[in-house]
Amino acid sequence: MQVQLESFGRRAEAALTAALPDANQPPERMHEAMRYAVLGGGKRMRPLLVYAAGSALGAPLQRLDASACAVEIIHAYSLVHDDLPAMDDDDLRRGKPTCHRVYGEAMAILAGDALQALAFELLAADPALTEIDPICRIKMLQTLAAACGPAGMAGGQAFDLEAVGKVLSLAELERMHRYKTGALILGSVQLGALSAEVRSGELWLALERYGLELGLAFQIQDDILDVLASTETLGKQQGADQARGKPTYPALIGLERSQQLAKEHMNAAIDALRPLGADGAILEALARFTIERGH
Repeated sequence: MQVQLESFGRRAEAALTAALPDANQPPERMHEAMRYAVLGGGKRMRPLLVYAAGSALGAPLQRLDASACAVEIIHAYSLVHDDLPAMDDDDLRRGKPTCHRVYGEAMAILAGDALQALAFELLAADPALTEIDPICRIKMLQTLAAACGPAGMAGGQAFDLEAVGKVLSLAELERMHRYKTGALILGSVQLGALSAEVRSGELWLALERYGLELGLAFQIQDDILDVLASTETLGKQQGADQARGKPTYPALIGLERSQQLAKEHMNAAIDALRPLGADGAILEALARFTIERGH
């Protein structure tokens, strides 16, 4: 499984490198900022989910490249904007200075805007997707839009900003994380399925449940790592959430219960894969990686 995941990771990196505008193409500095924000770091969890879900359902890899790039580019754009002084005001991301620290706030905003547009352009224009059902292709665009819109990342960041210094209920914290982090993780799984022309039925529902459970496990583990991992391991400032007064699972229910809850959601994600049989093995490996990363 590790060999296959590493192969998917290399494919994602190559596809992203090719998909992003050349830094020598005008406007050079904006294109340089876009490449800086996306390339050379990150776990590539979202592209890995696209490749794993799509290949589990029989989609050829070339049909998955556009979706893999799109979800990672959306993720990168969200990090650029989240790191801005008006948002989280972070100086470090993926072990290097944040985009606005290198290119200035205005250029970072433009780079993020351009990345978001590029993600949809890739899905709309990729020649490898012309062979699939047009309804599936429209649903792919809808899925990506939903994942990063008001009921997805943008809405989650709004909840996050409004929650600083407050004590949320467990249900409110879960809602925030399902929007901010979980929606794009679920969307990544769904885009892989749609690339295989699966948009309903038992397998679709199984992958939907998997994505929902995995998204929450991933974010709970992020909260745990903010407490336990070093800045070097995280690639961003350790303890930043706690320092800003952000609600987190360890702050609300304690570290031990948070670790238990992350495992419960991981196990629920793995259990959801049963209809896929042996084809779900790579997705199970990714679920286990969600909890093991950073250790």
